Amino acid sequence: MLTPENQPLLPKTGRLAGIDFGTARIGVAVSDPSQKWCSPLETRQCTAWTTEIPLAAADAKYFRELATSEQLVGWVVGLPLHASGDASEKSQQAVSFGNALSQATDLPVNWMDERFTTAAAREILNAGNLSGKKRKAALDKIAAQVILQTFVESDRSRHHRDRDHRLE
Repeated sequence: MLTPENQPLLPKTGRLAGIDFGTARIGVAVSDPSQKWCSPLETRQCTAWTTEIPLAAADAKYFRELATSEQLVGWVVGLPLHASGDASEKSQQAVSFGNALSQATDLPVNWMDERFTTAAAREILNAGNLSGKKRKAALDKIAAQVILQTFVESDRSRHHRDRDHRLE
């Protein structure tokens, strides 16, 4: 089982997908093959998330098809930590989801600290001229874009070396 402490290094080229995990909705973003630009893709309504089944069959099928159609080489799943950096119940759920996602698609997964990404996504959306309903609909996929962009711009070797959070 992968955890944020033992995650593999993702390839430095090839398309990645960023995931803003939620038990009701999952925001999805993708990078270009050079991993310089990230774009929001969509928000996926989850079929049925439970602790025992972190990735329902219909959702697994969706992510397998996405991996094929987008020619993905890996996943970056947002890790919701407390402001202190400590793990939360949502962190455990995101790790379970990431492991199920990796198993379903046969692609590696990394987790990225997602503290404040929703606030950053709201800021981006508020700068646009969108109605409240359109902003709400776009929030999860913009948060996924922020998670993925932060990851591709990070020093990955440092990201893997200096893990300052522990999941227990």
